[in-house]
Amino acid sequence: MMEKTFSKCCKLLAFVLMIMMDQSYINAQGCVAIRSGCGNHLARGAILSKGDFESGTNFRYFHSYKHFRGKHEETERVENATEVINDSFFLNFQLRYGVTDRLTASVILPFVYHERSSMYEHGGNPPGGFGDRHSTFSHGLSDIRLSLGYWLFDPGTSSNPNLSIGLGLKLPTGDYRYQGKFYNQGPSGEAITSGVDQSIQPGDGGLGMTIEMEGFYLLNDQITLSTNLYYLINPREQYQTTNFRGATSYLSVPDQYAARIGGLYMLPVKGLRIYAGSRIEGIPSRDLIGGNEGFRRPGYIVSLEPGINYSVRNFTFNLTVPVAIERARTQNFSDKQRTRETGVFRNGDAAFADYLINAGFSWRFGRKKIPAIDAPLSI
Repeated sequence: MMEKTFSKCCKLLAFVLMIMMDQSYINAQGCVAIRSGCGNHLARGAILSKGDFESGTNFRYFHSYKHFRGKHEETERVENATEVINDSFFLNFQLRYGVTDRLTASVILPFVYHERSSMYEHGGNPPGGFGDRHSTFSHGLSDIRLSLGYWLFDPGTSSNPNLSIGLGLKLPTGDYRYQGKFYNQGPSGEAITSGVDQSIQPGDGGLGMTIEMEGFYLLNDQITLSTNLYYLINPREQYQTTNFRGATSYLSVPDQYAARIGGLYMLPVKGLRIYAGSRIEGIPSRDLIGGNEGFRRPGYIVSLEPGINYSVRNFTFNLTVPVAIERARTQNFSDKQRTRETGVFRNGDAAFADYLINAGFSWRFGRKKIPAIDAPLSI
């Protein structure tokens, strides 16, 4: 009896520590060019038995247009029609394999399409907001991710709660010097072809290492708590490209992070669950490893995340719509440096979206029949 009680206490402590880790990142710095995020699985749906496969597709979209400097929204940008508008589409293909009952390998193949509408990049943006508005585009393969995740507790004997720790690689497969057309920027006002803005580059140019955590705790037959944490370490400091004027530009290769915590509630309709939680995703001002030179737009978005999840046999569909409740464009390295040198506070701006649409489905197949209680709970 004492041994079982001690085991339950250890598991509960592990889950509490996991939540505390997530909350520490929620209070951290963090923004616009978030190319990847925390895992899409919740609860026991993340667990694969040895020899099982799971394939899935995830779609994300956001419309970014509201400008923030720090936490202050510059509403005049929209009122004067000088705002920068990003429409970004992400399509990820994922394959997971159960190496053992506790070790899972995965690969994510991401594709992107971006459209960026602005005035200042095309010779416009004069006082009063009158000028030329045009768009630049980018699309193609983004940065591929490979990872391994390991469950700390044996799912076969003690599956509640459980916590998975993962390590991975982010490969620089996406084009990070993608070029587009910019109007009114040539010597005689003609259009030129040059590097698109950092926020719509398909890749970030770095070979990175990812640290991932995911876990769950079943409160009862209807409610399950779940959490995910993702951090990308990019050791490369910066790279050289061209800006919208055709001049040399040095861009940072920043770290990224994302975290979420929430709960699933099972409805009377078989296989249907609702999800409610919160999440944060962002780019820090300083990297954990490497230097911080080069231009970046650090910041973070905190969102409330409602969603639905439906599972039938080995198939799962999910939809969440995170709605922003706090957005901030924090100081980057050069902002802090100039503030120290001049004594005048400096903080660049960045545009954010009001919400994110996140939808996907997954299909599990393998040698073993999957118990109904362990149906995938991907979100």
